[in-house]
Amino acid sequence: MATPDSRTPVLVGVAAVQRARSDSDPSLEPVTLMAEALERAAEDAGRPELLARADSIRIPRGFFRDADPARQLAERFGAAGARTEIAEIGVLQTTLLGRAARDIAEERADVVLLAGGEARATGGQKARWPGAPTGADTQPDTVLRPEGEILSRAELQAGLGMPVTQYALVENALRAADGISLEEHRRQVDDLWSGLSRIAADNPGAWARDAIAPEDLKAGEANPMLAFPYTKRHCSQWNVNQAAGLVLCSLGTARALGIAKDRWVFPLAVVDSNAMRPLSERAALHRSFGFARAGEAALAAAKRDFDGAHLELYSCFPAAVRIQQREFGLTPERPASLTGGMTFAGGPLNHFVLQALDRMVAALRGDPGSLGVATAVSGMLTKQGVTLWSSEPGPGFQFLDVSDRVAADTAVSPVHPEAETPDRVVSYTVLGKRSGGPRGVLLCEDESGLRRFVTTDDATVMAELQMREACGRPLHATPEGQFAGWG
Repeated sequence: MATPDSRTPVLVGVAAVQRARSDSDPSLEPVTLMAEALERAAEDAGRPELLARADSIRIPRGFFRDADPARQLAERFGAAGARTEIAEIGVLQTTLLGRAARDIAEERADVVLLAGGEARATGGQKARWPGAPTGADTQPDTVLRPEGEILSRAELQAGLGMPVTQYALVENALRAADGISLEEHRRQVDDLWSGLSRIAADNPGAWARDAIAPEDLKAGEANPMLAFPYTKRHCSQWNVNQAAGLVLCSLGTARALGIAKDRWVFPLAVVDSNAMRPLSERAALHRSFGFARAGEAALAAAKRDFDGAHLELYSCFPAAVRIQQREFGLTPERPASLTGGMTFAGGPLNHFVLQALDRMVAALRGDPGSLGVATAVSGMLTKQGVTLWSSEPGPGFQFLDVSDRVAADTAVSPVHPEAETPDRVVSYTVLGKRSGGPRGVLLCEDESGLRRFVTTDDATVMAELQMREACGRPLHATPEGQFAGWG
């Protein structure tokens, strides 16, 4: 392997911090946690002065409303010349990593700090969706914004505005594609999630460290059904007090500062797919061509394979993990996470990938030369990102985008309110009270390939949907889209 040049990007410091509810100050703010994480990351590198040398500080938008928390960090660290960058909701977390590494490789930056933080489990951060940022006088130097809409009007009108409702559609479509029974499907999903809880139980940095038995994932009073087949314990836990900090620099700077080689972890490749297509319009709901293409391109760029790699598959819901396993050719028996996943380790809204890299880097430092794979999702499996890491440098860092190839791969089935009956069920879910129900929502397709949503409030029908496979069944519906009986 060729000797890496001085512009090779390298991660030299990483840290993750959290505050348990019982230990939390009600005034705790995300930026405070981010500052602590970055300070610990610089200590991890053995060079606290890296913070003041930062050329750039980059943060993914969370629930916080500060317009430019990166500027607050720059002032705290004395990095007067640092440029700031905020990635808004809908921008892949891997995009921040790819841009940072590329800027170092192409001499636009030498030291880059990345951080993300949430303080949702305290009174310091109100439970609200990110809105217009505050602090108009302190705008970031760069703001990354997504293009296009994640949700379609038809999906919103059908009551599918919450992520759990759409991932439930994916999960049921995946079961139908596998051709397994509802009982076998439930066993597979709950075994997967129970396994993640056991990994989290051994992770000192996990938010919840109680191992959950598969039977404890079934719906009940303490674990309500949110959207069939998902209960509360199948969902990402974003009410956490967690932050992560990463320090990246050029290899030349790492050498000049005498940073120990056992701290070095190299980003080998970052590959994103930003192809936008609402879930209900994807002909194959159980596939993710973005992960297939991104994984293929990343491995080719790094000249590596998945054999023996340490994995952190994005785990907002079981369907996300299960689809990645299939697209990457991974067996269900292989551990999908080092952290325990977003339900148990903690799923901060928009920086889990940064949080997870603390465990990934520790694994790679302890297993020299091995490969680490950390992935990301944005939206409803809308966008996909794959990152590869190793303690040994690769043939040269690459930041690639496979959006055009993914768009070409993704067959489209338009959603149109004038689709004719009889319809065939493509996928479906039953919404619980906490998700806007009770209501059954069925995505259907007519013989011409046009789709529409059909809904029902009939308790008998909703019960049947949870006991018998409905995917593929013909049905009748009124012109207004109400369920009118099975075909």
